[in-house]
Amino acid sequence: MAADPYPRTLSFSSSYNFRDVGGYAGLDGRPVRWRRLFRSDALHRLKGADLETFQQLGVRTVIDLRRVFEIEQHGRVPEADWLAYHNPVVHHVDWETIPFAADLPHDRWLADRYLNFIEDGHDGLATALSLIADPEAAPVVVHCMAGKDRTGVVCALTLALLGVSDEDIADDYALTEQAMTSLTDYLLRTNPDAVQDKYHMFECPQNAMLYFLADLRERYGSVEKYVREIGISGEQVAAMRDHLLES
Repeated sequence: MAADPYPRTLSFSSSYNFRDVGGYAGLDGRPVRWRRLFRSDALHRLKGADLETFQQLGVRTVIDLRRVFEIEQHGRVPEADWLAYHNPVVHHVDWETIPFAADLPHDRWLADRYLNFIEDGHDGLATALSLIADPEAAPVVVHCMAGKDRTGVVCALTLALLGVSDEDIADDYALTEQAMTSLTDYLLRTNPDAVQDKYHMFECPQNAMLYFLADLRERYGSVEKYVREIGISGEQVAAMRDHLLES
């Protein structure tokens, strides 16, 4: 098996979960193109050498999925002439208001939260997918706060539309687990209330993504039928496949 031409995980001193989603086998065996779509945790800490490295990736578009109060509290990616910034909020119920029952498997609890995203957050998801489908916007980075849940769902929907297997999508999602260790260490130093008694929110079991994708198909028939229902056209799906899959 040939080695990946690029590292999947990119190292920044101020970002803990920045990855390329390229390389996975898609429709007709065509791999997802590298350096076209990235996923990340929040980018407000980028500065100095990190910002220079970020610029060297050629990113043209940032999709920030966070809610307004999160941006007001933490800030956003630094403004730059070469960077288009979009904030398609993925609305959802506040997770802290949802009891975490000890007898409910955590992967099932997470999958239910992701199903809430596709029901309550479809406007933000549609905008994010429209941007990802636009070849003129690429390279794109999509992020939320930790780069795990809202970002994970957007990337899962994108990869599914590209024909990537559920197993590869779940594997990509689970890569965040290692990044969460560094992120939680940082939060314990800077904002411990965001972590303490909430460790279950930072886990990334593969089954959570597998359950989510299976449940979505049970409700809507397919990922493509779901995105069509929220406003993504067949032409946009075709454009996404054309520019994000190798020819």
